[in-house]
Amino acid sequence: MAKVDFKPGNMLYPLPVVMVSVRDNSGKTNIITIAWAGTINSDPAMVSISVRKSRFSYEMLMESGEFCVNLTNRDLVRATDLCGVKSGRDVDKWKEAGLTPGECSVIKAPLIMESPVNIECRVTKTEDLGSHTIFYGEVVAVHADESLMDDKNVFHFEKSDPITYSHGRYYTLGEELGKFGYSVKKK
Repeated sequence: MAKVDFKPGNMLYPLPVVMVSVRDNSGKTNIITIAWAGTINSDPAMVSISVRKSRFSYEMLMESGEFCVNLTNRDLVRATDLCGVKSGRDVDKWKEAGLTPGECSVIKAPLIMESPVNIECRVTKTEDLGSHTIFYGEVVAVHADESLMDDKNVFHFEKSDPITYSHGRYYTLGEELGKFGYSVKKK
């Protein structure tokens, strides 16, 4: 297979695309769309988000030390995009995107009620990486729509029709191709 060379850059795709809600110490809130987010530890449960220093939410994150990661799905794709292209300096993203703020159970930042899963985080560390700062967040609470639980109380996020981001475009996940460990399972 022939290869094409690119200049060094971020080519890790597709990415989860999430809406992160924040609140500063005066009570002002905002939503920022982030595709540079991920799981970084399991015990304690931790996630990371990478935020450009010029973003309106950056100072709110630095000040409060808290954020809520709100997972996205097909129903939220327009709101997800809007919260990524409009600035909270100029518009009320909650109103403009038609989203409803809800109360988190541990942190002061709001959660997005329309999101199928909300992950409350407290910042444990920040790292200046140049254009972005990475925020390491310990997960302090998780909320999931009850519609994603089956009768045995097993969580099925795939039922929410999650979306991903790749080179400026949004995609749904598509079909299941296998289950963890299927390649070594005895028949």
